[in-house]
Amino acid sequence: MQDSRSLILAYVNAFNRGDLDALCALFAPDALIWGVLGFGRIDQVRSIWQDLIECLQIQLQVDSLICEGNSVAVRFTERGKSAKPFRSHRQTGCSYEIIAIEWFEVKDGLIHRHWGVRDSASVWQQLQFSPQ
Repeated sequence: MQDSRSLILAYVNAFNRGDLDALCALFAPDALIWGVLGFGRIDQVRSIWQDLIECLQIQLQVDSLICEGNSVAVRFTERGKSAKPFRSHRQTGCSYEIIAIEWFEVKDGLIHRHWGVRDSASVWQQLQFSPQ
């Protein structure tokens, strides 16, 4: 079992490597994940993460990390690039950079709850995605 800070840093490293198996292994079997593109358990959000990694080449840089009890809050600089078509949007080759915030609840050494907050409108604008 690892401490909460190390667990969340492992999450960031796995996400940045695009290692979905390692990423998902950091979550409890009954974990719930809330994000801009959806909500659900690991089996429901895994495909969303796959698309984000493959299509938008998202990379997370930890700017601030706060741990208190079983809660961890992280402020990231998130960068990415439109490398493949994403959902209904064509590939543009454009890059983006935003500030993102994620909140985690840790239980028994695994991520039990996860919330992600991003300015998707800014991402879409920087990637030159047309409104849907």
